[in-house]
Amino acid sequence: MREAPVIRTGRLVLRAPEARDRAAFVALFSSPEVGAYTGGHRTRAECERALPETPGRRPGLFVVEHEGAMIGTVELGRRDAEHRSRVRPDAGEAELGYLLLPEAWGYGFAAEACAAVLGWFAETRPGEPVVLCTQSANARSMRLAARLGFTEVRRFEEWGAEQWMGVWSPAPPA
Repeated sequence: MREAPVIRTGRLVLRAPEARDRAAFVALFSSPEVGAYTGGHRTRAECERALPETPGRRPGLFVVEHEGAMIGTVELGRRDAEHRSRVRPDAGEAELGYLLLPEAWGYGFAAEACAAVLGWFAETRPGEPVVLCTQSANARSMRLAARLGFTEVRRFEEWGAEQWMGVWSPAPPA
């Protein structure tokens, strides 16, 4: 995947991480609420030590910005061979992931940001499916997956909880 472009939606700017985002990354990764369904959170001190001054820039990683402040991240990455879903047995599937600060929950920001990133991906990789995994107990993520058009592929046990995997396929190119 190539470097993520700047994407603008009605309320959000999706862009590459910058040095000014570091405090929000620390808050995001150290939040017990955010970590509840993602394998747990790290302490603020751990995050302060581990995160570089400028958070990592990599293809497919977007900072979600609202009114000039980072409120979360959306990422499209490739699943490694160990975690392939068998949706695309020839290559690692693109996987959508997102994290938002708790104060940004309930406003539709995740849906808006994820839909924009999926739209960018569909233009960049026409016809290529995307997978999403979440704990089946995470009702908010399950609703968002359905809203975005993901359909269930399978359920499995990992990290001590039932996980749900869905797939999203863009409309075929015209």
